[in-house]
Amino acid sequence: MVNNIPGFWKKRGSKAFDRHRDEMENFSKFLSETDVKRRLTVPMKFLKSLPSFNGGHAVEFEARDEMGKAWTFQCSIRQNGHPKLVITRGWMGFISSKKLKMGDRVSFFKYKNRATSETFYEVRAEKTIKIFGAVIGYAPC
Repeated sequence: MVNNIPGFWKKRGSKAFDRHRDEMENFSKFLSETDVKRRLTVPMKFLKSLPSFNGGHAVEFEARDEMGKAWTFQCSIRQNGHPKLVITRGWMGFISSKKLKMGDRVSFFKYKNRATSETFYEVRAEKTIKIFGAVIGYAPC
């Protein structure tokens, strides 16, 4: 679980923020229909970035968005069949709040505070910008 997010969190891009953190593992993906209607399928490589599952099949972690709002997500590994990492609990509230749709982009970043060795996560959502049906870019939301 993430503890005591540093006070400089909301000043991302500031010298204080950049000086005290190391960006670590991350992933970014374009949202599928399943991602916006049920759960977010996560690349297995992100597993090593999450807190320990302690022998279980699920773990909760907190991630902050661009505005500093904390979101609590539950990530679990499918127990039957081939392993699959998914974010379930908390995900649909995030989707709804950001009004995300299929084709929008979401990214997760893990950071480590150099001074305290604390770990914290960031989640970024970007809406697709289209003109005449063609994607021309993405805007933070």
